[in-house]
Amino acid sequence: MIDAKSLDTILRGARTHNVFQDKPVNEEQLRQIHEIMKYGPTSQNSQPCRIVFVRTGEGKEKLKPALSPGNLDKTMAAPVTAIIAYDSQFYEHLPRTFPHNLAAKDNYIGEGKEEVALRTAFRNGTLQGAYFIIAVRAVGLDAGAMSGFNNAVVDQAFFPDGRFKSNFLCNIGYGDHSKLFNQNPRLGFEDVCSFA
Repeated sequence: MIDAKSLDTILRGARTHNVFQDKPVNEEQLRQIHEIMKYGPTSQNSQPCRIVFVRTGEGKEKLKPALSPGNLDKTMAAPVTAIIAYDSQFYEHLPRTFPHNLAAKDNYIGEGKEEVALRTAFRNGTLQGAYFIIAVRAVGLDAGAMSGFNNAVVDQAFFPDGRFKSNFLCNIGYGDHSKLFNQNPRLGFEDVCSFA
C-alpha cells in the first residue's frame, strides 16, 4: 500500500480549488500529467479521452461564452483550463492500442453500433478524466473540475468537426489554500457498500 502522505495528496487531503495563485504552469508539467494518466485502465485499452489545454488569452476568450456565470471569473483567472473530451471514433486507434485483437473495432462500427461506441467513449473518457485529476495532484498541482458550462458551445468552438465531444472542464494551477471552503462530509461504507 502506498504511504499515507501520498494518499492524502491524491485523494484524502486533496481539495477542489476555485482560486489559484498567480503562478504559471509549464508545458512539462502538463506532459507529466498525461504521462501518469495514460496508464489508467480503460475497456479494451480504448483511451478515448482527448484534452485541450487552454492557456492563452485567445484560448480563454474562445472558451468564455460557454461558461456559466459562477465559473467565469475563476476560469479566466486560472493558469490553465483543460477541456476533458472524448473521441467518438476512438475505435480507429484500437488496432494500435489493442493489437492482440484486431477485430475489436468491429464492436463499434456498423449499423446500430453508434450508441455502443458513444457510451463506451463517454464512460472510459470519464474514467480517464478522474485519472487526470489524480495525476494533476500527483505532480504537485491543484485541480478545480467543473461541469457548469455549455457543452455545445465548447464543442462548436474547439471541436467543430463533431468527432470530439466535451465532457467536463478542469482548472489547473497552484491553488490558494487560504480560499478553500470547508470539506463537505463523505458517505460512509454502510451508506454506499453492500455484500452479495
